[in-house]
Amino acid sequence: MTRIVAGEFRGRRLVLPADPRVRPTSDRVREAWLSIVGTWIAEARVLDLFAGSGALGLEALSRGAREATFVDLNQASVDAIKKNLAELGLTDRAKVLRRDGIRFLGQVAGRQFDLAFADPPYRHPAARQTVERFLADPFASVFGIEHSSADLLPNGESRRYGDTALTFYYAP
Repeated sequence: MTRIVAGEFRGRRLVLPADPRVRPTSDRVREAWLSIVGTWIAEARVLDLFAGSGALGLEALSRGAREATFVDLNQASVDAIKKNLAELGLTDRAKVLRRDGIRFLGQVAGRQFDLAFADPPYRHPAARQTVERFLADPFASVFGIEHSSADLLPNGESRRYGDTALTFYYAP
């Protein structure tokens, strides 16, 4: 079970995608992640990339983000995100796109988001590709990515939580 851990919708359960390949971020790591970026959430335009259940973007909306864009290629994830948004009454503050995350970023020019989250599959080139895209042309003011703690990503501020790491980047 995954639930929203803080804000307006605290304690509300989330529908998870009906796909065993989807690895939801643990409540502990999600709480740490949102605490780290907490000062940037209020009224933010949020991107939840490789969104899975949409838990990170939904947490941001629960804590006062203005709007969220959810991007995931998996149809089961898109369906779960739409259901979660509907059950929380948040469909008017969100966009859900069924797209490849890297290709989506190729269509983003400049800093279109205040805060971006990415949770690509572990041990997949998408993590490095997403970071390289951010470093070349920041698409958000603050960007955090979840990845395997065994993966070393360039030039970021990392924090480890067992086999999970969160690495943060800030636009100049």
